[in-house]
Amino acid sequence: MSSIKVGIAGAGSMAPYHYDGFTRAGAEVIAVADMDISRAEAFGKGRGIKRFYKDLSSMLAGSPELDAVSVITPNKFHKALVVEALENGRHVYCEKPPALNAAEAQAMLDAAKKSGKTLMFNFNNRARPESGAMKRYIDEGRVGKINSAQAFWIRRTGVPRFGGWFTTKALSGGGALIDLPHMLDLALHFMDFPEPDYLLGTTYNDFMNNRAFKGQFGIPGPTESTGDVETSCHAMVTFKTGQSLMIRSSWAEMVEREMVSVTFQGQKAGGKVERLFGIDGRDETSIDSCRLFAEEYGNQVDLVIKTEKDESMGRIGNAMNFIDALAGRAKPLNTPEQALILMKIIDALYESASTGKPVKIA
Repeated sequence: MSSIKVGIAGAGSMAPYHYDGFTRAGAEVIAVADMDISRAEAFGKGRGIKRFYKDLSSMLAGSPELDAVSVITPNKFHKALVVEALENGRHVYCEKPPALNAAEAQAMLDAAKKSGKTLMFNFNNRARPESGAMKRYIDEGRVGKINSAQAFWIRRTGVPRFGGWFTTKALSGGGALIDLPHMLDLALHFMDFPEPDYLLGTTYNDFMNNRAFKGQFGIPGPTESTGDVETSCHAMVTFKTGQSLMIRSSWAEMVEREMVSVTFQGQKAGGKVERLFGIDGRDETSIDSCRLFAEEYGNQVDLVIKTEKDESMGRIGNAMNFIDALAGRAKPLNTPEQALILMKIIDALYESASTGKPVKIA
């Protein structure tokens, strides 16, 4: 069997992880497209890539043997590029978040079904060793039904690139909530993606124009720049199964330190997966604390689950899973149906914050 041939659309900071995952799984990356051709060429240098294009359309036309495409662009362009690739008969691996909103996610799902091709997203935290270990305990019945969960990604200082596309709603779709969907996605993954029912949420944009809150995320943008997205959000979701989920995400919020975790309470046991950070907020360990909380023989028992360190934080593993799924060696770690549920929750939170009222999720 010949290797799966992949083209990368967007030579940004996530491209090396996509490339490493694809190639480690036995695929061949043969082309790169980027509006800045020089950036595409710089990425290809030393990686044996010799074909460079200014956009996806040119890459699809110029490299008809492509089996799959990865999309690494600002959020605004995800839907159009994913649908174009699917309609041209290619499998697609797309960066997070899936789209700007649920309507776009639905269009992507419809295109995937019509084409019969695989569509996956870079929800890399599902591929972290700690998350995989916890999911096995859940799947094997150790936890029982998860009644409630809390999904947190809270930064004290971490507004990314003031004035760039991250802080411009027309390009990003929103701020901290849509930029940091990983713990929300991981909580839903642990809960087996129940159908959401109602949501009540709020957003805040404090510190949006304060450059002191840029943290470790690059040089501030222009003095006069766009910053029309939220810096934090808080919400409660209820599900038709009777389960519930608390959401808290922020780029800038007055807290002790950056906190990233999913905690859940099951009928047999509870659990927590938490990112460990150094004093300055940097992820120095690349490993999570992973624990189960149970009762055995009348005693309260804490089980510490130890796993290997993953410097890529699941990014390489998730990309490998995409290729393994195409080759029939594994099941996809995520699906477009799950992405649609995630985007419906995100849409509902923005709507609830805007109206000040609970939102029924259709």
